[in-house]
Amino acid sequence: MAVSADVTHDVVSLLSSPERDYLLRNNGDQVKIESLKGKKIGIYFSASWCGPCRKFTPTLVEAYNEVVSKGDFEVVFASADEDDEAFKGYFSKMPWLAIPFSDSETRSRLDELFQVRGIPNLVLLDETGKVVTEDGVDIVREYGVEAYPFTSARIQELRDREEEARRNQSVRSLLISPSRDFVISSNGNNVPVSELEGKTVGLYFSHSSFAPSSDFTPKLVKAYEELKARGENFEVVLIPLDEDEEAFKEILGSVPWLSLPFKDKFCGKLAQYFELSTLPTLVIIGPDGKTLNANVAEAIEDHGVEAYPFTPEKFAELDEILKAREAAQTLESILVSEDLDFVIGKDGAQVPVSELNGKTVLLYFSAHWCPPCRAFLPKLVDAYHEIKAKGNALEVVFISSDKDQASFDEFFGGMPWLALPFGDSRKRFLSRKFRVSGIPMLVAIGSNGRTLTTKARDMVLQYGARAYPFTDEKIKELEAEEDEIAKGWPEKLTHETHEHELVLTRRRVYYCDGCNEQGHAWSYYCEKCDFDLHPKCVLKEEDKGSKDDPDVKEEDKSKDGWVCDAEVCKKV
Repeated sequence: MAVSADVTHDVVSLLSSPERDYLLRNNGDQVKIESLKGKKIGIYFSASWCGPCRKFTPTLVEAYNEVVSKGDFEVVFASADEDDEAFKGYFSKMPWLAIPFSDSETRSRLDELFQVRGIPNLVLLDETGKVVTEDGVDIVREYGVEAYPFTSARIQELRDREEEARRNQSVRSLLISPSRDFVISSNGNNVPVSELEGKTVGLYFSHSSFAPSSDFTPKLVKAYEELKARGENFEVVLIPLDEDEEAFKEILGSVPWLSLPFKDKFCGKLAQYFELSTLPTLVIIGPDGKTLNANVAEAIEDHGVEAYPFTPEKFAELDEILKAREAAQTLESILVSEDLDFVIGKDGAQVPVSELNGKTVLLYFSAHWCPPCRAFLPKLVDAYHEIKAKGNALEVVFISSDKDQASFDEFFGGMPWLALPFGDSRKRFLSRKFRVSGIPMLVAIGSNGRTLTTKARDMVLQYGARAYPFTDEKIKELEAEEDEIAKGWPEKLTHETHEHELVLTRRRVYYCDGCNEQGHAWSYYCEKCDFDLHPKCVLKEEDKGSKDDPDVKEEDKSKDGWVCDAEVCKKV
């Protein structure tokens, strides 16, 4: 906590100023601060320009409206808005009190006192003015009104209850709420949760407007109908995450399974309970009510109904099948799909995939809008030309994540190799097969058609053309050369640029905190601080390197559904 839990604040001096002894309601009425004495208080740091704030405020309003009738709880809004008009517009949606926007001195003082470094932030005080928690946002998000009176003892009680529920998990404990003991069918009828007991149940977390969810749903429908036709005791319950009720109704009317009601509180609770991190997610609950698998969406993508009944034994069997497929993999098996048996050259001419047989092929997942992709491209081009100049059998195939044909054409125009056509359906298969969650990504396929590595990008960054042919044997050879170079270097040392001892550490790719250039292989490293120094910076060797990645311009923006840092763009 930024403020000691032992500190007790006088509510009047905390919230008032020499010129003001009142707070405001959104209709302009003044409320004496003195009237808050003896109440539990939440100080809500928020702003209209803040997306997470706007998303959290309705949740807090819902909890507040259920608690305020008790007469012993109040929320005080401390705005971080930039002008009075924005403050008034945002405050108009809040049923609680606020510090006047004109009193910027008090708002700044509270920011400093509670060391507010991010919003939304909710500081909760008990009846005496003692800080109960500064994690009010997380508590309200997770527990809502159940967390009242927001004491440590109450939060611990709820966590103990959750732990007990996990130990005694059942379909009933997962799907029944105090006000609802049913799920709904696609025609809107109520179906008792008791009818799901003894079945294998898939909890399908989905958002209809999210492309991966809408792409997966037809595959799940196909698997569901096949399992039902076989007489399997299987059911799916949709856990809708949609914000639009019409979109929810449309998707529910198009699928054959059950669902929780739209915006049911248990949707969010189940997302937290299962630590939802990706969509689509299909959690499998076994006939005994226990979790069999946290997400079988990929298994259904890869194997369809053959993944049923989703047990550990079945997945062990599927792993063996996958290993056999990998062993039998050919270039055609991953790059040919029905009549799509070609890639394209610079002029758009079709090049049969068969012409790539016998070559090492690099699959380059990338996009023009991605700054790390643009930074990596010149290195890959240099390595490509150097490898080809030596007569080696190498080819690269660009697999685009660009948003339109023009962007694809512009980016591909700077590449000396081949590509899948823009919008080609094979991209989705390849992205799933190689688990592409961030770009740029470079997958190396050997001359025999088998996968050598999905980390060829790191190898190019680290070794350039010397990484060819991207085999384990080649990497071991290069690492042995690096070991030889490092002989005689001190294993540990101190340096004036860092307070802790630095340890000679093998690091694949990093940025030196001394010269800001990219390094690889060896670093003098502080694990505690994630601090790197090139050996050349420490040992005063002659600078053999060159400036590496061009700066990522501040105006470079991530695309919808992706978040970019200096190294990689990842799917949200």
